[in-house]
Amino acid sequence: MDLDLRKLRYFVAVAEELHFGRAAERLHIAQPALSRQIRSLEDDLGVEVFDRGRRGTLLTAAGEQLLEDALPLLASAQALTRRVKSAAQGTQALTVGFMPGITVTPATVAFTADHPDVNVRLLRTSWDDQVEVLLDGRVDVGIVRLPIDSGGLWMRPLFREPRVVMVPRGHPLADRQSVSVKDLAAEHLLQDPNAVPEWRDVALEPHGRRRHEGPVIHQVEEKLELVAAGAGICVLPLSTAGFYTRPDVIPLRVEDIGPSEVALAWVATRRSRLIHDFIEAATSALARPYVNEGQSPSN
Repeated sequence: MDLDLRKLRYFVAVAEELHFGRAAERLHIAQPALSRQIRSLEDDLGVEVFDRGRRGTLLTAAGEQLLEDALPLLASAQALTRRVKSAAQGTQALTVGFMPGITVTPATVAFTADHPDVNVRLLRTSWDDQVEVLLDGRVDVGIVRLPIDSGGLWMRPLFREPRVVMVPRGHPLADRQSVSVKDLAAEHLLQDPNAVPEWRDVALEPHGRRRHEGPVIHQVEEKLELVAAGAGICVLPLSTAGFYTRPDVIPLRVEDIGPSEVALAWVATRRSRLIHDFIEAATSALARPYVNEGQSPSN
């Protein structure tokens, strides 16, 4: 039996929405057509992937397994299509993803010195998509900030750097040389708490329940706008804080928070010589020893 990738895409939409109507709107197809495609997929597999009961649409055990396997399969199919189309253009290209605050230039200069005919492209990524762009082929190599889901990837450490907390000028802590995580526990964190586990573990109510937090903000620029307005704080790598310097936001060293770890990442099944050569160039150009800054960065 050959799996139909279109049916898999339809399945993923329903599995993520857990609602046939919303999934149909997302896919821009009629709901009856979507239901028929899911039934056809279940017939192909010989199992039911959804429990359509009084509690609504839920994944069965088979459906949960299918979702786990379908996401990387669909990403690989997208990656294959992108690479084939790129190869058909007749020019060699390498796309590098990078997180905010990371300077890629030394690596690209070193790489192009040995590969002057390769078109090196750059794609700015975010905390949420830095792995996704690798798996679906939008980038060939990523310079990522850990932790990430490393399933299906190879990684090579590059460097570690301190992290700082960004507070608005005039904040009660702004005149301090450094702060602790406990000093920040009552603050509203403008990012995924899992990205700052030290803060997450302290910022709990007495009975272990997490306080209500507003929506997570993904872009650095948006976070800093909200910090400046007094709407919350954010924790950034030192290089990112330095890149986005602004007069109404103060970076403070945090005494008991771990460093930001930066690594190269690429899909484990790729056997491209260009990827190998870029990894070697980037390791030589970007790797550096960890220095724990003893002073707060300049205001």
